[in-house]
Amino acid sequence: MKNRTLIYVLALSLVVFSCKENATSKVNTSNLEKAKERDAIINLGAPIIEFDKTEYDFGEITEGDLVEGSFNITNVGKVDLLITNAKATCGCTVPDWPKEAIKPGESASLKFTFNSRGREGKQSKSITLQTNTEKVTEIIRIKGTVKKK
Repeated sequence: MKNRTLIYVLALSLVVFSCKENATSKVNTSNLEKAKERDAIINLGAPIIEFDKTEYDFGEITEGDLVEGSFNITNVGKVDLLITNAKATCGCTVPDWPKEAIKPGESASLKFTFNSRGREGKQSKSITLQTNTEKVTEIIRIKGTVKKK
């Protein structure tokens, strides 16, 4: 019984006397400044992406033709727009997206190439963009008809 009481007293004294430092003295002020800047940017909201068109119709082409086109992207938000990835539904469509941040009010082009070799008939392909917008993913489409060679 005496041993238990002694252990409780030692444990309690360890807890009471081990916390001598003030927690505010451990705070790094440069981290506080970075957090304030980050919070100010977050309060501006997410970037807003706007396309000149969300569907590109290449019309009628002959099998084997290459179609090159582009979508114009404008950032109408208040913070930088980032496109981290662009992926097409198949290997026949290759997107080339802007890798740098698109500043508020600025525009950039997303270019693509569609290879119609082995693709006869009506075609509808999607390009999915991974962005820092509120929706996170944005989808644009390419369509047309490929006539037999």
